Amino acid sequence: MKKWLLALGAAMTFAATLSLGFWQWGRAQQKLALHAAIEQRAQQPAVPVEELLAAGAPAGSLLHRTIELRGEWLPQHTVYLDNRQMQGKPGFYVVTPLRLAGRQAVVLVQRGWAPRNFTDRARLPPIETPAGEVALRGRVAPPPARLYAFDAAEQGRIRQNLDLAAFRGETGLPLAALSVQQLGAASEGLLREWPQAASGAEKNYGYAFQWWALSGLVAFLYVWFQFIAPRRRRA
Repeated sequence: MKKWLLALGAAMTFAATLSLGFWQWGRAQQKLALHAAIEQRAQQPAVPVEELLAAGAPAGSLLHRTIELRGEWLPQHTVYLDNRQMQGKPGFYVVTPLRLAGRQAVVLVQRGWAPRNFTDRARLPPIETPAGEVALRGRVAPPPARLYAFDAAEQGRIRQNLDLAAFRGETGLPLAALSVQQLGAASEGLLREWPQAASGAEKNYGYAFQWWALSGLVAFLYVWFQFIAPRRRRA
């Protein structure tokens, strides 16, 4: 009876670790496919501004495509999203509405990342916001990802999250349903090395090999202690 229980436990453990390895491998393949799709969209012609304004969330067909905007910053409505990382360092995502040239429509632009002051946590980083009409290149993106926050209704310049619908009501601005991540080299005190939406496949490959190594170890130990070791003792 004991041998059957050991065999059953070993078989279940082997099957579970083997399937977890294949699951992680599948996750890696999904991320690579998503990354390829994003790269393909980035090579498509720039999205006309009219399409961006007419689109509603989530508008998946427009996401990750490039776009060129002209307009005027509304710096009085700039928001600093806290606890965001870039190059492994914590800081702010700086978000400013842009009123499009010749229109009343406004697009929320994720302008880049700036470090925070850990001595004075209420101090805002020194960034530049040019006056007058500006031109920028970016990619269509959903609003910034939400992080856990104790206060659901956040206000002020420094926030953990930014709810687009609530911000629209707070400011009275006719904000488009989608936002734009500004692209380009570092400028105005901001970095723009945005995290890739489909990154991390190499970690899934690593996890897959770890699970498969564990399944191989289980199989080896079972065969060793149940078959090889007893024969060696008898010999």
